[in-house]
Amino acid sequence: MTPQLLFYILIGIILAKFIFDTLIDANNAKHFNDKIPQPLEGIYNEKEYLKSQEYKKENYKFSSITSTFSIITTLLFFFLDGFAIVDNLARTISNNTIIITLIFFGIILFASDVITTPFSYYKTFVIEEKYGFNKSTIKTFIFDKIKGWLMMVILGGGILALLTWFYQITTTNFWLYAWGLIAIFTIFMNLFYSKLIVPIFNKQTPLEEGPLKTEINNFGKKVGFKLDNIFVIDGSKRSTKANAYFSGFGSQKRVTLYDTLINDLETNEIVAVLAHEIGHYKKKHIIYNLILSLLLTGFTFYILSLLVGNEMLAQALGVENSSFHIGLIAFAILYSPISEITGLLMNILSRKFEYQADDYAKNNYNSESLISALKKLSKNSLSNLTPSKLYVKIHYSHPTLLSRISNLKK
Repeated sequence: MTPQLLFYILIGIILAKFIFDTLIDANNAKHFNDKIPQPLEGIYNEKEYLKSQEYKKENYKFSSITSTFSIITTLLFFFLDGFAIVDNLARTISNNTIIITLIFFGIILFASDVITTPFSYYKTFVIEEKYGFNKSTIKTFIFDKIKGWLMMVILGGGILALLTWFYQITTTNFWLYAWGLIAIFTIFMNLFYSKLIVPIFNKQTPLEEGPLKTEINNFGKKVGFKLDNIFVIDGSKRSTKANAYFSGFGSQKRVTLYDTLINDLETNEIVAVLAHEIGHYKKKHIIYNLILSLLLTGFTFYILSLLVGNEMLAQALGVENSSFHIGLIAFAILYSPISEITGLLMNILSRKFEYQADDYAKNNYNSESLISALKKLSKNSLSNLTPSKLYVKIHYSHPTLLSRISNLKK
């Protein structure tokens, strides 16, 4: 195989993914006007349903534009030897391999973020604003960007520097050191994400004493689940969309409720949502997902270690000598078909876990409250009630609302 052939293989993979995603999205769009299934009738009135249809269509058009822009800029970057240009620029700044790697990825990621910022702005302040979801200000938007960049520099840069160093000192066993590093970081983030990262972007406060907390505590006692850490997050700072999530494990476990969730749902509905989240914990889904994630990470790093030093990968991207950062770019593209498959399998497992968590809520609280909560959350976020089956299989980590309600009514 020649570097030129490998270059076209990389281009082929990128184009194949774009075409595949475009066809899947188009297939899903054909179902926007499908008749609402009988169990879901009544979620929207006629005016609300028309609004949800327009929201879906506008998001689809916008997604098509952004993905087309992305593929064009990506292909231009490849054909104009963009990687070689950035690599040469990084090497004029420093001779240190780690510094070169950081500068190389820093330029690419920062430039990519700057180029896509207008799209992000339009999505937030035009589309989301038009349909009543956006609560963010331009100041919040800008500060989120700056905070995101700082996080990328500190956390992303630190991890990348260590990975590069590991590759320098032990190319043969590089993947073991890399796997160990990411495993420690992943476990740490699972434990302390809510305490360390979330406060950078959002304010969290303990749930106040009152009927809701009393009802939650009563349910926790009933199922033998100690709920000392229940927090409310100011999700309304950015959007009207509601959510709740469970994080951590052991003594670090905590439940976080969006203030929008508390505003949108009745007490019994909120407890039903929490019962679902507790179901994830009781069924050990968090641990299973963590283990599977770490195994996949190890497998990925092992494959990376076999390819990253290949000079042909560098030459295919227009760079004369092999280097860790160039090999990483080429590997990410070559590995993407495998990543798509593993992502598909993880979504299948995730949907199974969601059914199990729903069953837990049904058996230990009541199904009607959870059904009512799911309907309200779908209505308030203008969710698509008629997605195509193929789109669901590929992209959905949760079952459709229809499937969840059907399961809860069994």
